[in-house]
Amino acid sequence: MIGDIPLYATVVFVLTTLLTVAFFFRAFGHVRPPGIASKLLVFLIPFWMLLTGFLASTGFYAKFDVVPARIFTFGVLPALILIVVYFIFFRRSFIELLPLKTLTMLHIVRVLVELCLFWLFQAALVPKVMTFEGWNFDIISGLTAPIAYWLGFRRKEINKPFLMVWNLVALGLLANIVVIAILSLPSPNQRLGFEQPNVAVAYTPFIWLPAIMVPIVLFAHLASLWKLFRGQTA
Repeated sequence: MIGDIPLYATVVFVLTTLLTVAFFFRAFGHVRPPGIASKLLVFLIPFWMLLTGFLASTGFYAKFDVVPARIFTFGVLPALILIVVYFIFFRRSFIELLPLKTLTMLHIVRVLVELCLFWLFQAALVPKVMTFEGWNFDIISGLTAPIAYWLGFRRKEINKPFLMVWNLVALGLLANIVVIAILSLPSPNQRLGFEQPNVAVAYTPFIWLPAIMVPIVLFAHLASLWKLFRGQTA
Protein backbone atom coordinates (compact mmCIF):
# COMPACT_ATOMS: atom_id res chain seq x y z
CA MET A 1 0.00 0.00 0.00
CA ILE A 2 1.04 3.61 -0.40
CA GLY A 3 0.78 6.57 1.91
CA ASP A 4 -1.96 9.08 2.48
CA ILE A 5 -3.52 10.26 -0.75
CA PRO A 6 -6.30 12.85 -0.65
CA LEU A 7 -9.61 11.27 -1.56
CA TYR A 8 -10.22 13.93 -4.20
CA ALA A 9 -6.97 12.98 -5.97
CA THR A 10 -8.03 9.33 -6.24
CA VAL A 11 -11.57 10.24 -7.31
CA VAL A 12 -10.38 12.69 -9.96
CA PHE A 13 -7.86 10.17 -11.26
CA VAL A 14 -10.46 7.40 -11.58
CA LEU A 15 -12.88 9.78 -13.29
CA THR A 16 -10.11 10.94 -15.63
CA THR A 17 -9.34 7.34 -16.57
CA LEU A 18 -13.02 6.69 -17.27
CA LEU A 19 -13.25 9.91 -19.28
CA THR A 20 -10.24 8.88 -21.37
CA VAL A 21 -11.78 5.48 -22.07
CA ALA A 22 -15.15 7.12 -22.84
CA PHE A 23 -13.53 9.46 -25.36
CA PHE A 24 -11.83 6.49 -26.99
CA PHE A 25 -15.02 4.45 -27.07
CA ARG A 26 -16.80 7.44 -28.61
CA ALA A 27 -14.11 7.63 -31.29
CA PHE A 28 -14.43 4.05 -32.46
CA GLY A 29 -18.18 4.10 -31.88
CA HIS A 30 -18.32 5.99 -35.18
CA VAL A 31 -16.86 3.02 -37.03
CA ARG A 32 -19.76 1.45 -38.91
CA PRO A 33 -20.42 -1.37 -39.10
CA PRO A 34 -18.53 -2.32 -35.94
CA GLY A 35 -16.00 -4.98 -36.85
CA ILE A 36 -13.76 -7.29 -34.89
CA ALA A 37 -11.35 -4.42 -34.10
CA SER A 38 -14.04 -2.43 -32.28
CA LYS A 39 -15.54 -5.44 -30.52
CA LEU A 40 -12.11 -6.58 -29.37
CA LEU A 41 -11.38 -3.22 -27.73
CA VAL A 42 -14.76 -3.17 -25.99
CA PHE A 43 -13.66 -6.39 -24.28
CA LEU A 44 -9.92 -5.78 -23.88
CA ILE A 45 -9.94 -2.31 -22.31
CA PRO A 46 -12.26 -3.12 -19.36
CA PHE A 47 -10.50 -6.47 -18.94
CA TRP A 48 -7.08 -4.79 -18.88
CA MET A 49 -8.30 -2.20 -16.38
CA LEU A 50 -9.60 -4.91 -14.05
CA LEU A 51 -6.53 -7.11 -14.41
CA THR A 52 -3.93 -4.38 -13.90
CA GLY A 53 -5.99 -2.86 -11.09
CA PHE A 54 -6.13 -6.22 -9.32
CA LEU A 55 -2.42 -6.95 -9.81
CA ALA A 56 -1.51 -3.48 -8.55
CA SER A 57 -3.69 -3.99 -5.45
CA THR A 58 -1.62 -7.06 -4.56
CA GLY A 59 1.68 -5.17 -4.82
CA PHE A 60 2.70 -7.11 -7.94
CA TYR A 61 4.04 -4.01 -9.72
CA ALA A 62 5.86 -2.70 -6.64
CA LYS A 63 8.80 -5.09 -7.08
CA PHE A 64 11.10 -2.47 -8.57
CA ASP A 65 14.34 -4.46 -8.48
CA VAL A 66 13.23 -6.61 -11.44
CA VAL A 67 14.67 -5.68 -14.85
CA PRO A 68 12.74 -4.84 -16.93
CA ALA A 69 10.24 -3.41 -14.46
CA ARG A 70 6.97 -5.28 -14.11
CA ILE A 71 5.13 -2.02 -14.83
CA PHE A 72 6.57 -2.19 -18.33
CA THR A 73 6.45 -5.95 -18.95
CA PHE A 74 2.97 -6.57 -17.53
CA GLY A 75 1.50 -3.09 -17.78
CA VAL A 76 2.72 -1.10 -20.77
CA LEU A 77 4.18 -3.67 -23.18
CA PRO A 78 0.92 -5.56 -23.90
CA ALA A 79 -0.78 -2.26 -24.77
CA LEU A 80 2.08 -1.28 -27.07
CA ILE A 81 1.92 -4.66 -28.79
CA LEU A 82 -1.81 -4.18 -29.29
CA ILE A 83 -1.22 -0.79 -30.92
CA VAL A 84 1.28 -2.36 -33.33
CA VAL A 85 -1.18 -5.16 -34.13
CA TYR A 86 -3.92 -2.64 -34.91
CA PHE A 87 -1.67 -0.65 -37.23
CA ILE A 88 -0.64 -3.82 -39.04
CA PHE A 89 -4.02 -5.50 -39.40
CA PHE A 90 -6.74 -2.87 -38.87
CA ARG A 91 -5.52 0.29 -40.59
CA ARG A 92 -8.23 0.44 -43.24
CA SER A 93 -11.05 -1.25 -41.36
CA PHE A 94 -10.59 0.68 -38.11
CA ILE A 95 -7.89 3.37 -37.79
CA GLU A 96 -8.73 5.18 -41.02
CA LEU A 97 -12.40 5.30 -40.01
CA LEU A 98 -11.83 7.01 -36.65
CA PRO A 99 -13.08 10.63 -36.41
CA LEU A 100 -10.18 13.08 -36.32
CA LYS A 101 -12.19 15.58 -34.26
CA THR A 102 -12.75 13.13 -31.41
CA LEU A 103 -9.13 12.00 -31.48
CA THR A 104 -8.09 15.64 -31.10
CA MET A 105 -10.43 16.54 -28.26
CA LEU A 106 -9.48 13.39 -26.35
CA HIS A 107 -6.28 15.11 -25.26
CA ILE A 108 -8.07 17.50 -22.89
CA VAL A 109 -7.84 14.70 -20.32
CA ARG A 110 -4.15 15.49 -20.01
CA VAL A 111 -4.95 18.60 -17.97
CA LEU A 112 -6.61 16.44 -15.32
CA VAL A 113 -3.76 13.94 -15.45
CA GLU A 114 -1.26 16.67 -14.70
CA LEU A 115 -3.34 17.92 -11.77
CA CYS A 116 -3.37 14.37 -10.38
CA LEU A 117 0.40 14.09 -10.78
CA PHE A 118 0.82 17.33 -8.87
CA TRP A 119 -1.35 16.02 -6.03
CA LEU A 120 0.66 12.79 -6.00
CA PHE A 121 3.83 14.87 -5.74
CA GLN A 122 2.35 16.66 -2.75
CA ALA A 123 1.64 13.23 -1.23
CA ALA A 124 5.32 12.28 -1.78
CA LEU A 125 4.48 9.55 -4.31
CA VAL A 126 6.06 11.02 -7.45
CA PRO A 127 8.99 13.42 -7.82
CA LYS A 128 8.58 17.10 -8.58
CA VAL A 129 10.30 16.56 -11.94
CA MET A 130 7.19 14.65 -13.07
CA THR A 131 4.91 17.64 -12.52
CA PHE A 132 4.31 20.93 -14.32
CA GLU A 133 6.51 22.54 -11.64
CA GLY A 134 9.36 20.34 -12.86
CA TRP A 135 10.19 19.11 -16.35
CA ASN A 136 6.73 17.89 -17.33
CA PHE A 137 5.12 20.21 -19.86
CA ASP A 138 2.44 17.78 -21.01
CA ILE A 139 -0.28 19.99 -19.56
CA ILE A 140 0.29 22.24 -22.58
CA SER A 141 -1.11 19.48 -24.81
CA GLY A 142 -4.30 19.32 -22.78
CA LEU A 143 -4.73 23.08 -22.57
CA THR A 144 -4.17 23.55 -26.30
CA ALA A 145 -6.39 20.65 -27.41
CA PRO A 146 -9.53 22.87 -27.65
CA ILE A 147 -7.46 25.49 -29.50
CA ALA A 148 -6.15 22.84 -31.89
CA TYR A 149 -9.71 21.67 -32.43
CA TRP A 150 -10.94 25.19 -33.19
CA LEU A 151 -8.06 26.16 -35.47
CA GLY A 152 -7.98 22.78 -37.15
CA PHE A 153 -11.67 22.36 -37.91
CA ARG A 154 -13.20 25.83 -37.97
CA ARG A 155 -13.34 25.88 -41.76
CA LYS A 156 -14.82 23.43 -44.21
CA GLU A 157 -11.35 22.29 -45.20
CA ILE A 158 -9.33 21.27 -42.17
CA ASN A 159 -5.95 22.82 -41.43
CA LYS A 160 -3.84 19.70 -41.97
CA PRO A 161 -0.38 21.31 -41.58
CA PHE A 162 -1.37 22.86 -38.26
CA LEU A 163 -2.85 19.62 -36.91
CA MET A 164 0.21 17.67 -38.00
CA VAL A 165 2.53 20.06 -36.17
CA TRP A 166 0.33 20.11 -33.08
CA ASN A 167 0.17 16.32 -32.92
CA LEU A 168 3.93 15.98 -33.37
CA VAL A 169 4.67 18.55 -30.66
CA ALA A 170 2.14 16.99 -28.27
CA LEU A 171 3.58 13.56 -29.03
CA GLY A 172 7.02 14.90 -28.14
CA LEU A 173 5.68 16.23 -24.82
CA LEU A 174 4.17 12.82 -24.10
CA ALA A 175 7.49 11.13 -24.84
CA ASN A 176 9.22 13.59 -22.51
CA ILE A 177 7.11 12.74 -19.46
CA VAL A 178 7.21 9.01 -20.22
CA VAL A 179 11.02 9.09 -20.19
CA ILE A 180 11.01 11.15 -16.98
CA ALA A 181 8.60 8.70 -15.35
CA ILE A 182 10.74 5.70 -16.34
CA LEU A 183 13.94 7.30 -15.07
CA SER A 184 12.20 8.18 -11.80
CA LEU A 185 11.17 4.61 -10.94
CA PRO A 186 13.08 3.26 -7.91
CA SER A 187 14.87 0.69 -10.06
CA PRO A 188 18.51 -0.18 -10.84
CA ASN A 189 18.23 2.21 -13.80
CA GLN A 190 16.87 5.17 -11.82
CA ARG A 191 18.39 8.49 -12.86
CA LEU A 192 15.86 11.06 -11.55
CA GLY A 193 13.71 11.70 -8.50
CA PHE A 194 16.01 10.09 -5.94
CA GLU A 195 14.59 12.24 -3.15
CA GLN A 196 11.03 11.15 -3.98
CA PRO A 197 10.81 8.29 -6.52
CA ASN A 198 7.90 7.50 -8.82
CA VAL A 199 6.09 4.80 -6.84
CA ALA A 200 2.43 5.81 -7.30
CA VAL A 201 2.09 4.09 -10.69
CA ALA A 202 2.70 0.70 -9.09
CA TYR A 203 -0.57 0.86 -7.17
CA THR A 204 -4.29 0.95 -7.85
CA PRO A 205 -5.75 3.05 -9.44
CA PHE A 206 -2.63 4.89 -10.61
CA ILE A 207 -1.35 1.87 -12.56
CA TRP A 208 -3.96 2.93 -15.13
CA LEU A 209 -1.79 5.90 -16.09
CA PRO A 210 0.90 3.80 -17.84
CA ALA A 211 -1.36 0.83 -18.61
CA ILE A 212 -4.47 2.59 -19.94
CA MET A 213 -4.25 6.35 -20.40
CA VAL A 214 -0.79 6.72 -21.91
CA PRO A 215 -1.41 3.99 -24.54
CA ILE A 216 -4.76 5.55 -25.49
CA VAL A 217 -3.23 9.02 -25.81
CA LEU A 218 -0.33 7.58 -27.81
CA PHE A 219 -2.71 5.71 -30.09
CA ALA A 220 -4.80 8.86 -30.63
CA HIS A 221 -1.71 10.77 -31.78
CA LEU A 222 -0.48 7.98 -34.06
CA ALA A 223 -3.92 7.43 -35.57
CA SER A 224 -4.38 11.18 -36.13
CA LEU A 225 -0.98 11.51 -37.79
CA TRP A 226 -1.64 8.48 -39.96
CA LYS A 227 -4.94 9.95 -41.14
CA LEU A 228 -3.41 13.38 -41.72
CA PHE A 229 -0.44 12.06 -43.68
CA ARG A 230 -2.81 9.94 -45.71
CA GLY A 231 -4.91 13.01 -46.45
CA GLN A 232 -7.97 11.70 -44.60
CA THR A 233 -9.94 14.49 -42.96
CA ALA A 234 -13.00 12.63 -41.67
